[in-house]
Amino acid sequence: MSDIDLDFTIARLGECRVPSPMSGVRFTRDDERVLYHARLEDLKPWLDKRADPPAMEAAGPREKIFFEPPPLACGIVTCGGLCPGLNDVIRSIVLSLYHLYGVKKVYGFRYGYEGLVQRIGHVPLELTPDSVARINELGGTVLGSSRGPQDPADMVKTLEELKVGILFALGGDGTLRGAQKIAEEAVKRGLKISVIGIPKTIDNDVSFVQKTFGFETAVTEARRATYAANTEAEAARNGIGLVKLMGRDSGYIAAYSVLVDSQVNFCLVPEVPFTLERFLSELKQRLDSRGHAVIVAAEGAGQDLMAKTAERDASGNIKHGDIGIFLRDAIKDHFKKRGVEISLKYIDPSYTIRSVPANPHDSAFCLLLGQSAVHAGMSGRTNMVVGFWNHQFTHVPLSLAVSQRKKIDPAGALWSSVLASTGQPADMR
Repeated sequence: MSDIDLDFTIARLGECRVPSPMSGVRFTRDDERVLYHARLEDLKPWLDKRADPPAMEAAGPREKIFFEPPPLACGIVTCGGLCPGLNDVIRSIVLSLYHLYGVKKVYGFRYGYEGLVQRIGHVPLELTPDSVARINELGGTVLGSSRGPQDPADMVKTLEELKVGILFALGGDGTLRGAQKIAEEAVKRGLKISVIGIPKTIDNDVSFVQKTFGFETAVTEARRATYAANTEAEAARNGIGLVKLMGRDSGYIAAYSVLVDSQVNFCLVPEVPFTLERFLSELKQRLDSRGHAVIVAAEGAGQDLMAKTAERDASGNIKHGDIGIFLRDAIKDHFKKRGVEISLKYIDPSYTIRSVPANPHDSAFCLLLGQSAVHAGMSGRTNMVVGFWNHQFTHVPLSLAVSQRKKIDPAGALWSSVLASTGQPADMR
């Protein structure tokens, strides 16, 4: 999608006529915008034409809102894999609805979108400030989660019967696509239901969103694995530490884990192809020169090196081969054939990382994200996701958020920094 085609217009349920019950705060004007481009040279085409450059709607409380708070009911659903900060966002939404707007009825739908389908039988929880008071201290999600689509008609029927005016959907690409379908179904039925997506992906791969919650915690925890791998590698003759980190299609966790302490010598990500022969040759050179090596591989890296599979998971994603096990065995076999004795330690901390509570910075980010989602929903915005761009909270249409996955640019500054840190060749094909 070209920059010319970008349309950040946010759908709304109607005119905001209800005075906000909030006071003593800075209200956000409807015409406040956050520039999509941050560099002057990128803005030049619009400046030359004296046209408005692409910009996102700024998040924040509005002076007039769409919903009358006292009779309003809201719902929260968490979908997909676990991620640090889920409980923080749930807590923030509940506390914001109660204390900022006076909304007293908040449903927590159990086990993802399954909880919105009545025949499956999951009874929703009633969430209150007391029930969510300390859930931010826990990993995971108190609502449970699941993968896989459900019929939008069934889900909207449940929302209609419970008189839910705002649904907050926490999840990644599949969840946000589901939220988009719920919003469209509500419009088709003529229902005034706001659907607000909150991007939850530990891989940090949602388009038009600078950073997703849980990512910083994931990088912090990944450091423990890379530190252990380096310690083991340095303590052995021809020691190799191999760490597999999350990142199906985007290698952000792997890339940032490299920059944390500069102990990693090879970073393998889905965006940058490599051949096994060249990688193993470079690894041998590293061992010959330094006597040890640390490798970080994102789970989606090197998929072309393994046997293809047609299997898909419940979210519709093609099941990846295990690059960690593949590399472990390939490295051992390579050096064994050459009569070189190595000491290889393989570490896969994926489930440990995604299940921990959020760190303090992520917790604060989750609080602000939840508040921004509530402000958007109360103002009648819908079919949108709360984003973070140029260090400000924004509103992004769901259609844009799910249009493509955000990926590392192999020619960009981030990957250049990774190469400088590891010392690996830019091309290992």
